[in-house]
This record gives sequence, C-alpha cells and structure tokens, in this order.
Amino acid sequence: MNNISRLLFFLIITQLLLISCNKKDDNTVVSPQISEVQYIVIGDVNMAYRTVGVGYPLLLCMGFTGVMDIWPEVVLYELANHYKVIIFENRGMGYSTIINDTTAFSMKLFAQDAANLMNALDISIAHVMAWSMGTYIAQELALNYPEKVNKVILYAADCGDDITIQPDSAVMAILSDPNASDTVILSVLFPENWLERPDALAYFPQDFPEADSNIVKRQDIACRNWFTEGGGTTDRLGSFNKQTLLITGDQDICTPWKNTLIMKPLIENSEILILPGGGHGLMYQYPYDFSNHVLTFLKEDKGKPLNQ
Repeated sequence: MNNISRLLFFLIITQLLLISCNKKDDNTVVSPQISEVQYIVIGDVNMAYRTVGVGYPLLLCMGFTGVMDIWPEVVLYELANHYKVIIFENRGMGYSTIINDTTAFSMKLFAQDAANLMNALDISIAHVMAWSMGTYIAQELALNYPEKVNKVILYAADCGDDITIQPDSAVMAILSDPNASDTVILSVLFPENWLERPDALAYFPQDFPEADSNIVKRQDIACRNWFTEGGGTTDRLGSFNKQTLLITGDQDICTPWKNTLIMKPLIENSEILILPGGGHGLMYQYPYDFSNHVLTFLKEDKGKPLNQ
C-alpha cells in the first residue's frame, strides 16, 4: 500500500474512531442517511457523488488525492441536519472515471467539473466548503462562476502563487517517502500530543485500494502549477466578494496556518478561525466544534442577502 493509500486509509480509520470518541454529552442521535454512490456523466467525466440531508445545498470540495468517503461522518451528519450536503469525487479519483483522458489537470478544470455537477443536479447556487487542495477548487469556482456560490468555508487554505508559505522540507520528505512508517505519516496530519491515544487500528480492516498513480501525478502537477507565479488566485482575490470563513489549526504543518493571514486582507468579506491544537486533520480531531463553527458562520446574516 503506497503512502497516499495509507494516508487515506488512516483518515477513514480516524473518523471511525472519532465517532465513538467524540460523542455528544446529550446522546443526541443523528438520523440523516448518506445516499448510495450516484453517477452522472458530465462532459468527459463519469462523476460519482453522494448526498445527505435536505434543504439549502452545501457543496463539499475534497483535497489532494482524497476521496469523498473520507469526509468525517460526524461532520456530514451535523451539517446535514441543516443543509443538503453534496460530496463528490474529483475527476479520476475514487468512484469517478475519466471517459476521454486527455485534458491537463488544473484547479480551473476541477472547478468547472464542480460547476457542471451543480448544473446537472439543478443546483443554481450553493454554499461551498472545501479542504486543502479543495480550497483551490472552491476559490476558482467562486471566481469563475460567482453566480453559483453563496458563502464559502476555506479550511486549510492558501492562495497559491509564489507568496504561499510552503510546508517544511521535512514534511515534504515524509509525504514523498514510500518507506515512511504509518506513525510518521499520521504525524503530518495530527499534532504529536493528539496522537497519544489508545491504538484502535487493530479493530479495523488493514487494507485500502491504492489511488491511481497516474491520477495522483496529474493532481500533483496541478498543485505545483498552483504554487508558481501567477498560478494561484492572489491577484484575483480582490474581486472575491463572497462571505468567507478561513479555518485553520495552529499546528497544521501541511498547509501552514499563516497562509490564512496572507489571504485575510485579500478577501474583503472574510474572517479567520484558528483552532488551538488543530492539525491539518482538525475536522477529525474536533468534529463537533468544527461543525458548530461552520454552522454558526452559515447562519449569520451580516447584512448581505442569503438565498437560504
């Protein structure tokens, strides 16, 4: 199992563990049901997606090499108590397949896929929440299809270009080392003190399908292009007029939290939430707190009309 596959596997294992470790004190039972995988052909992609909940749509954009099923179930359920949540696979990942495999990957292309999915599902406008690379997609979606986007939650975000603070070289070495141990891989997602908890991995399957190496390589190229001069959104965020919540953890070493300080003055109608002790995987660490912050932001009316 390669590093990417192991990382995805441990994210799923972590969310299963946290469902039992982060129960609400009032023993509230959450009832929304996550749909079976659904498919829709959009251009050159047979796109896979799921929905959960009813109401105003909330579109979730996944990060680098991620699949839709690694969104924490607790977070999905909490959000689905108030919104219709749509999760989907980026092209070529998970259950999605590419029909005509010739188009170069880019964040604009991924955003176009998201916009096309909204059209196919007859969603004229939605709130958008995104994680890591998914925040690049969300930015391009809001900038290129502004009529489709209401509020935006950018979790573990940066704006690309050459002003972005890159991960430490040691972190990059871990992510690229095929021989890195499971413990070391987890250390880039979660703070060391949070990892000091009972080991429950033995209770779950020790296998996970490997990501398509060609798709991973193409995503990686798209990310590297994002970090080149003019490759991100830095010079365009002045026109980013969406109410935006920038969420980060002060222990995130994959997308250093100070990137949000770079983005804040560039997005006029934005606010920052920094969660103490949160790593890149903070939504797995604090699923209820994370969800509550997102819901509070979405429900706030700061004087601009909300179509909800």
